Amino acid sequence: MSWQAYVDTSLVGTGNLDKAAIFNVEGTSVWAASSDFKVAPEEIKEVVNSYADKGEPKKVQSSGFHVAGHRYVTIKAEDRSLYGKKGKEGVVIVKTQQAILVGHYPEAVQPGSAANTVEQLGDYLVKLGY
Repeated sequence: MSWQAYVDTSLVGTGNLDKAAIFNVEGTSVWAASSDFKVAPEEIKEVVNSYADKGEPKKVQSSGFHVAGHRYVTIKAEDRSLYGKKGKEGVVIVKTQQAILVGHYPEAVQPGSAANTVEQLGDYLVKLGY
């Protein structure tokens, strides 16, 4: 399956996300993305830096982070997962060995459903060595 197919089918196609993107783990290359989901290079760098932060608590937990021009309040920041909310919408970001999955969910979707969708694709990619 192509990276774009993962975005279109495994993420957005579930109905639990309305936009998604996949980056390399360094955040320097966009492998696939929804056409209306533009994550700026400095935004993905902010995400990559949050994964590198081994402090307790992580800096991103107090400062939040930005995706596609919007600031999100951090609700979860772990070695693999970064979740953020802005009002009733939010983002779920999951890091695998080689990729960073970024999914955006709208107000109408339960955060847990969105998180399960992105986390399950992350698990699947890890099993494949990604």
